[in-house]
Amino acid sequence: MTLIKSISGIRGTIGGNVGDNFTPIDIVECTAGFGMWVRKQVQKPKIVVGRDGRLSGSVVSQLAINTLLAMGIDVVDLGYSTTPTVEMAVKFMAADGGIIFTASHNPKQWNALKFLNKHGEFISAADGQAVLSFIENKELLFAEVDDFGTLMFDDQSIEKHINEILKSIYVDVEAVRNAQFKVVVDCINSTGAIALPPLFDALGVEYTLLNDNNFGHFAHNPEPLPAHLKDLSDAVVQQSADLGISIDPDVDRLALVCENGTMFGEEYTLVAVADYILSIHKGNTVSNLSSTRALSDVTKKHGGQYIASAVGEVNVVNAMKQNNAVIGGEGNGGIIVPDLHYGRDAMIGIAIFLSLMAQKKVSVSNIKAGYPGYTIIKDKFDLTPEHDYAALISKLKQSFKNEKTNDIDGLKIDFENGWVHFRKSNTEPIVRIYSEAKKESEARVLINLVKNALV
Repeated sequence: MTLIKSISGIRGTIGGNVGDNFTPIDIVECTAGFGMWVRKQVQKPKIVVGRDGRLSGSVVSQLAINTLLAMGIDVVDLGYSTTPTVEMAVKFMAADGGIIFTASHNPKQWNALKFLNKHGEFISAADGQAVLSFIENKELLFAEVDDFGTLMFDDQSIEKHINEILKSIYVDVEAVRNAQFKVVVDCINSTGAIALPPLFDALGVEYTLLNDNNFGHFAHNPEPLPAHLKDLSDAVVQQSADLGISIDPDVDRLALVCENGTMFGEEYTLVAVADYILSIHKGNTVSNLSSTRALSDVTKKHGGQYIASAVGEVNVVNAMKQNNAVIGGEGNGGIIVPDLHYGRDAMIGIAIFLSLMAQKKVSVSNIKAGYPGYTIIKDKFDLTPEHDYAALISKLKQSFKNEKTNDIDGLKIDFENGWVHFRKSNTEPIVRIYSEAKKESEARVLINLVKNALV
């Protein structure tokens, strides 16, 4: 059982002991800490909240909402929603912050509080530390009964989100409608089943939904990895669909399946979308250190500069702003289109990819074949008290001192034929070891080289 407080929010497994797991007391304390942080900036704040389809979603959201109301903070509850929709709703409503109740790709026993600032973006590490300080110091002040906040409900934000997507210069609505695409979508029994149908209807796309009604009971591990997408792959082939679409429970990650049932590769979601956007709007790109080199290759092809950031959406967003990037994201299928908003958004990713398909007029497998071919291996091990993480990093630095390295987030080692990234996860008590090369066998050699250096 787990409770993690990090740059990616406060998350954990439901039930168990206070302080060790994500219990009602932890939910109230953490929400109150965020409420104090917002109240330091605005005397009478308004906060937008929304949740994915998790079994614990109602309990977690009600605890948090009532905590905010008891602090004298007004709350707008979107109910079932998506992470990017809540982010955009903060801007739509000129709110002072937001909370998303989702543990993203984590299994059903997990949930989390993801905090947004007044711009609808994840709070910074410094702001997150300020929130933690309120919690740790028990500086949590509640309102008298006459000063409680007001609760409002909103069921229009998904529609507004979709309308903004349809206005994007990167979405060719007419071409997509004329193409008459057929897609199959794995909704993982969460809010994609609510958000995606109206998007497809607006784009004139025929769709079949898998895992779309038994909310919270994820049909498989919700992380959109190839090992979890066999049913989607089979359905794409059986239904002669043009494309398979996999989203995670809060609809901020996007993985695709080709018409022949093969994986497009979540790493290549960003590559394809970036290629299309750069063909319209020249500029720079950003992804994190654990993402494929293919984005750098595509960016250089269009005359732009590629920049690598530390892992974590807020780090990618900061690097995008600093370098005026026109597209960015993460290799986990996270697309960030700043013209819409600074947040990972599977919905605009889908609309842009369909536009790419409509304009190229070739199969998805042919689109994939046009990009530089790399293979990423994603390995991990549990981070236990017996592991001295700092010592492991130090040992790797010494072992590979003759290679090009980057230590802004763990340690990335660039070899001539590939790279290895060794880092502690922001969202789970594990260490991730990713490796990429032109061939899987070469990536395996590199990852084993690093792992052996730790023995």
